[in-house]
Amino acid sequence: MAKICVICNKSKTTGYKISHSNIKTKRKWRPNIQKIKIMLDGSPRRANVCSRCIKAGKIRRAI
Repeated sequence: MAKICVICNKSKTTGYKISHSNIKTKRKWRPNIQKIKIMLDGSPRRANVCSRCIKAGKIRRAI
């Protein structure tokens, strides 16, 4: 399963790490994805959600 937020579709982004001598190497920035139990379409299920959506209150946690 891909590490993508089900709420905002945030996923990894790519770019370059640039050293002091200006050597460029490829790298990835990964979002802080948590697998939590939420109410999705009226039923409780586990889903991958980023920490920004959890903090913003965009989801309703299932108990």
